[in-house]
Amino acid sequence: MATIGIMDSGVGGLTVLAELRRLLPSENYIYFSDNAYCPYGRRSAEEITARAHTISDIFIEKGADIIVIACNTATAAAIASLRKSYDVPFVGMEPAIKPAVQLTRSGVVGVLATAGTLASEKYAQVRERFKEEVKVVESVGEGFVELVESGKFLGPEAESVARVSLEPLLQAGADVVVLGCTHYPFLTRTFEKLAQDLGVEVDFINPAPAVAKQTLKLLKEAGIALEDGPGSVELLSSGEKDSLLRAYSLIENLL
Repeated sequence: MATIGIMDSGVGGLTVLAELRRLLPSENYIYFSDNAYCPYGRRSAEEITARAHTISDIFIEKGADIIVIACNTATAAAIASLRKSYDVPFVGMEPAIKPAVQLTRSGVVGVLATAGTLASEKYAQVRERFKEEVKVVESVGEGFVELVESGKFLGPEAESVARVSLEPLLQAGADVVVLGCTHYPFLTRTFEKLAQDLGVEVDFINPAPAVAKQTLKLLKEAGIALEDGPGSVELLSSGEKDSLLRAYSLIENLL
């Protein structure tokens, strides 16, 4: 039975945990919400990397066989350093532009992400691969992480905040929007309502299922036994735990 560590700046990585548990229900999971340092988008790459190493040390002490960086910003900042420093496999996040390219009809793909992700070299490399095939338009999800961390997934406030960042993508002709932060899928129903109000048909891509498949692939490649059993989830945080417990209790109904 594998032990899988999952880290994020807050509750967003629970969207990845949910997909992992659908695919691998019998494994043991340790989830770490680094909410004392949330949001990562405002922090330097050096600080994010230091936090990722600290949390990885905790996972290793607890026997993690594989570690999932369930945060686009932390992946961009830290995953290369982590892979050099530890013997366990690491799985990171990548904006799902490739499936968006395959899905778009208008030829315009929207990307919602944090400022840190959009400014990263990793994102630039992904975008460069597809620049000849589609037009990519981008928007920073201003206030999205704060909404999700406070449990405001639906309602007038969520719609008001989300509209500012989402509408420019839809007005630019995007018919597929990549959710480039693991917090953002919590707001999918709000995004869908806003698109419906504008009379726009748009698909929103959550990268979490692809991350779950990659985790399974690496576990098999590493020869880590996958056995039947009840599995378990341990929830840890660097700050208060209320938001983590609230989001965890709602995750299955929101995705």
